[in-house]
Amino acid sequence: MAARFSLEQYGIGVEEIHRNLPPAVLYEHALRWDRGSAISASGALIALSGVKTGRSPADKRIIDDPNVAEDVWWGKVNMKLEQHAFEINRTQAIDFLGTRDRLYVVDAFAGWDPKYRIKVRVVCARPYHALFMHNMLIRPTAEQLAEFGEPDYVIFNAGSFPANRNVPGMTSGTSINLQFGHREMVILGTEYAGEMKKGVFTIMNYLMPAQGVLSMHCSATEGAEGDTSILFGLSGTGKTTLSADPKRRLIGDDEHCWSDDGIFNIEGGCYAKVIDLSEEAEPDIYRALRFGSVLENVVYDQVTREVDYEDTSITANTRGSYPIEYINNVKIPCVGGHPKNIIFLTCDAFGVLPPVSRLTPEQAMYHFISGYTAKVAGTEVGVTEPEATFSPCFGGPFLVWHPAKYAELLAEHIRKHDANVWLVNTGWSGGAYGTGKRMKLAFTRAIVDAIHSGELAQQPTEADPIFGLAIPQSCSGVPDEILVPRNTWTDKSAYDATAHKLAKLFADNFAHYEDVAGRAISDAGPRVKAA
Repeated sequence: MAARFSLEQYGIGVEEIHRNLPPAVLYEHALRWDRGSAISASGALIALSGVKTGRSPADKRIIDDPNVAEDVWWGKVNMKLEQHAFEINRTQAIDFLGTRDRLYVVDAFAGWDPKYRIKVRVVCARPYHALFMHNMLIRPTAEQLAEFGEPDYVIFNAGSFPANRNVPGMTSGTSINLQFGHREMVILGTEYAGEMKKGVFTIMNYLMPAQGVLSMHCSATEGAEGDTSILFGLSGTGKTTLSADPKRRLIGDDEHCWSDDGIFNIEGGCYAKVIDLSEEAEPDIYRALRFGSVLENVVYDQVTREVDYEDTSITANTRGSYPIEYINNVKIPCVGGHPKNIIFLTCDAFGVLPPVSRLTPEQAMYHFISGYTAKVAGTEVGVTEPEATFSPCFGGPFLVWHPAKYAELLAEHIRKHDANVWLVNTGWSGGAYGTGKRMKLAFTRAIVDAIHSGELAQQPTEADPIFGLAIPQSCSGVPDEILVPRNTWTDKSAYDATAHKLAKLFADNFAHYEDVAGRAISDAGPRVKAA
């Protein structure tokens, strides 16, 4: 008989502890003990995350540990919490977990490259959370599990129990604490599973740059010839859609690292938005939501258990979690060579950025630190003005070091491995939102195909006078007249005014980073019109 697994070393004396249960058993436990659980018609486990249906970035705290304090980019992203406050939160989490009838442990890996992977232990009270992290981490073999030993990081998920608002540094009943010195993460007051996934990413964003490895919020694919490509982009830019390329194998959809040996996925699964999901539009994701997957906060027919992906009555942030091998066109192990092409996706609702442009290493650092896209204003009557959004390194909420640290590593890899860097605009053409039209997906796909084939790298370019971008003069499958955005606007003076407006927004945003980024990178930005 196998020895009972113990968590006594953490002060948790629960007798019934289930370590690395297979999905089928986690289903049984969820249906019996996890409120609101059901099995969808496609076989996925339906789970509810409670009050919180998204991340709580304002409640994330980094512990002010003297051993790591100088490394951290303190501010709105990384807010300080004193050690004594963390100890109170940790004690609350341990006490709560210690009163449960049963607990679940997931011991697994983050990082597909054995040289850099870390051992992660998740301690949680809900079967749904265990299955979610079983999917999202890299699942160990039976032999690896037997030899797992002590983990590098431990996540104590006591999300069903609220944080004490009276603890110094707390602003609500939710608290997500990362103690890099003790290598622990504590979750209180939120049962949203995505906090664990992004907690692991934040940990890798701390550990990897210290080893000269660039951690990245991006997708990655590999072509038939073994050429790899990475795509960065914020929500709404088309990253997921463009990564699902039948001509290329998927290395990963969200989190990667770039080392001296190449790139590797951090995760063992995918966490996809499923709002308005259809088999026609996203066949890979739709078919992956089967037995072993988790469907989070979706509404379903009580008789047939068919999921209504258009129903947002619980939340618009409905999600699906599934093992990466559920995608047919995936590369296992999830590693690749040095990227030949790096693509920054932006959805420019101002309609002034070109559909595609080539960046110098300095421009790449500028646009990487900027992390620009634009969203269309809300549904208020008469409001049609686009809103610029900047997220450093296309993953601001998860950075630990200053953005310049990641940008320097990116530039170093670009130069060392002679990678091409492209800015691809999937947004508006012929005018801003309300006047112009959204770039046709067929055109964007043709641009990405031309990047991967090497065609665009051979094309002569012309410089954009405001943004300084090198615009290819021709691209197969794309009308020449749309490649230079000013040519697509009927009102040229309106284009100039809008382009100068966006240039100033870039400059105002970059002012936050100039002191660390340096003059060469600052000068690679748009040319701002003198007031």
